[in-house]
Amino acid sequence: MIRQPIISVMGHVDHGKTSLLDRIRKTAVASKEAGGITQHIGASEVPISVIKKVGGSLIESMGINVTLPGLLFIDTPGHEAFTSLRRRGGSISDMAILVVDITKGFEPQTIESIEILKGYKTPFIVAANKIDMISGWINSNSTLFTEALKKQTSRVEEMLNEKVYGLIGKLSELGFTSDIFSNVKDFKKELAIVPVSAKTGEGIAELLMLVAGLSQRFLEARLNIEVKGPARGSILERKEVKGLGDVIDVILYDGTLRVNDTIAFATPNGVATTKVKAILKPNPLSDIRDAKSRFTSIDEVTAASGIRVNATGLGDAMPGSPLIQVVDESYRDEIKMDIGDVFEVDKKGVLLKADSIGSLEAITKLFHGEGLEISRKGLGNVTKNDVSNAFAINAVDPLNAVIVAFNVKVDEDAAEVARDSNVRVISGNIIYKLIDDYKLFLDERMKSKMKNLEESVVLPGKMEILPNSCFRASHPAIFGVRVVGGTIRPGDVMMDERGEIIGKIKGVQNEGAPLKEAKRGEMVAVSMNEPTFGRQINENQMLYTRISESDYRILKRDLASLLDAESEKLLEEIMELERRR
Repeated sequence: MIRQPIISVMGHVDHGKTSLLDRIRKTAVASKEAGGITQHIGASEVPISVIKKVGGSLIESMGINVTLPGLLFIDTPGHEAFTSLRRRGGSISDMAILVVDITKGFEPQTIESIEILKGYKTPFIVAANKIDMISGWINSNSTLFTEALKKQTSRVEEMLNEKVYGLIGKLSELGFTSDIFSNVKDFKKELAIVPVSAKTGEGIAELLMLVAGLSQRFLEARLNIEVKGPARGSILERKEVKGLGDVIDVILYDGTLRVNDTIAFATPNGVATTKVKAILKPNPLSDIRDAKSRFTSIDEVTAASGIRVNATGLGDAMPGSPLIQVVDESYRDEIKMDIGDVFEVDKKGVLLKADSIGSLEAITKLFHGEGLEISRKGLGNVTKNDVSNAFAINAVDPLNAVIVAFNVKVDEDAAEVARDSNVRVISGNIIYKLIDDYKLFLDERMKSKMKNLEESVVLPGKMEILPNSCFRASHPAIFGVRVVGGTIRPGDVMMDERGEIIGKIKGVQNEGAPLKEAKRGEMVAVSMNEPTFGRQINENQMLYTRISESDYRILKRDLASLLDAESEKLLEEIMELERRR
């Protein structure tokens, strides 16, 4: 039996992911088919009869005999749903629709979505949304893009083509060959772009037909299921429901699940099992996100479907965990293999907390892709203990004293301790924003570290005592100099050409104004307590900053970017004097 494919909708914030799903649902309901749409836990099901009715003769023109029962759209669009639903190290989604605002083009989360899709090897179609926002667009009142295009002026069609070519160019930069769907000759080699409007419904017919047709053509082997076989699914969410206790929302992608079946799932302490007490489905067209949504109790359910499962012992069930019906002893190894190395960590790095196993996996992939590391991982809220662990990291590596929290809350006591212990908590529900915020934090901390280092070490500096510029001979000696190379600062110990210590710079001034430093080419007055002008120091004499071996190592290892070629040469000249002394 062929099950309906599971379709995720992804894209940048405000590009119309939710609006597109709402339009698909509205289009299905408007078709007036009996049972035209059924909303499950975390999903919306559109039967193939509705899709064929919306598409009209389009299905025949594509030359595909679609025998799918329908399409199951993930109802919580974006990374949260896509990454939370996993199977064997990949996504439970069979295909994805990448929504791009055609008026804005690719934005950061668009690219991140593509990276996630590539990482999971999930085929996708680009829905170029908001064509109705193109200046001069005329609403055709049709769900067909091809019909809508006939109503437009040549100028509007030209502007649309320009926008589509922009998407094609960006996809090419990312390694994809793409074209508007009507020009694609080989859907295995070319990525299809479907212009749509979630607002008017134009293009929805082609989008649905392409998803159905391509799923039928290329994913048939994946969609073949054994109806009577053991149930397999992925836990989308765990929650507590009044009157029921702990329940899990599950997307079932294989087999049949029945009341009283034994199921296995992952917990923080390993693999647990329990017996199904009840299987619940939301009533058709009820809003599954509404706490008042009504459910119907059923005895069994077949994939693909979204369900709510009630059972004892679900309190520690981890979102993103596989759910497997227990029929033999292989379930434990299968779940461990499914989770794989999600909880493996690096030797150093940040502490990561997320809402699901899939989120951990996706964030880890993107972090590693940026060359960033993660030393600890966990699910659930950020706790006081997490802050303590991050504080311990701070003693070893302040740059990694960070907790990155994706789609989870920070406990009040944890937030308070974090503020008092110099532990940064970076939280949010957009992965790319978390990574950008962490990179910004790294940049700030690195700049601060560099500044502190720069202020704490002696920089290479060389100054020439100017003739006729002695303002005071001693206690302190005050005289004019020209900085020949590098930098001089108050506090620098100076030595002569033989490496002999002359004394410490007490102050640097320019026309009576004190300076924190003077650089190459500047002429300033310096004061020194130790030397007497005419004895230890004289006109035209060269003086050098004294640099210790430890400062030398810091300059070479950590502050090399501060040294140009001349300063680098001066540093070696100074060290040669120091070592000869």
